[in-house]
Amino acid sequence: MSNEQVLYSCASRVATITLNRPAAMNAFAGSMREDLFACLRRAESDGAVGVVVITGAGDAFCAGGDIADMVAMQERREAGPIGARVALAGEVVQFMRAMTKPVIAAVNGPAAGGGMNLALACDFRYGAARARFAASFVRIGLVPDWGGHYFLTRLVGTARAMELMMSGERIGADEALRLGLLNEVFADEGFLDEVLVRARRLAAGPAEALAAIKRGVYLGAEASLATIAAYERDTQERLFLSEDAREGMRAFLEKRPPKFGL
Repeated sequence: MSNEQVLYSCASRVATITLNRPAAMNAFAGSMREDLFACLRRAESDGAVGVVVITGAGDAFCAGGDIADMVAMQERREAGPIGARVALAGEVVQFMRAMTKPVIAAVNGPAAGGGMNLALACDFRYGAARARFAASFVRIGLVPDWGGHYFLTRLVGTARAMELMMSGERIGADEALRLGLLNEVFADEGFLDEVLVRARRLAAGPAEALAAIKRGVYLGAEASLATIAAYERDTQERLFLSEDAREGMRAFLEKRPPKFGL
């Protein structure tokens, strides 16, 4: 096993970023936040990457912050580093939202606190049957970070978000699916393989169109209809003569699968 706490690999146009502290349920410690950010920037700048998958090593996705480390900081009466870490987490999730490439959370097990919110910051989420979610900050007297107030509220609404954050309630994969936190649930065995099949299929799509759809969906969540109509007009005109659009239409007429990115 590698000593690196964040692993990066790329195959078939899918970059996989793995949080790698399985003995600690992949809780963030040391430079893991910085390393995750570096991996995301690497994937965004690499033309060979079409889709990013974030997952955890072992049986957990991510337990959030390392509580033992935080207790040691309290004993030293140090609050400054917490502010810096939360600021960095905010930068990470804002970067994920601005990325041109789809980001998928492969939630292979428990996702709590910042780990839950990291998953919610992804464009969509697949869960293993053993996946669990907990907005658990309240249990240690803190408030959500990693954009949790923003993402959870938009996914489940104010009342349910308030309840989950104030109670710290843990919910299973089926309930997460019902609430819209997960797009689909797969069996624990072979879970990551199932996710990668879907990621590779997505990565074979038209990159410019996927990036524009991602931007349009998030714009649509907050902008006016007039703004969206203008965005669709400008984007459709820009993409219409692209090589991918030409290939897609030719393939449709020729009754064959398109080969994008040629």
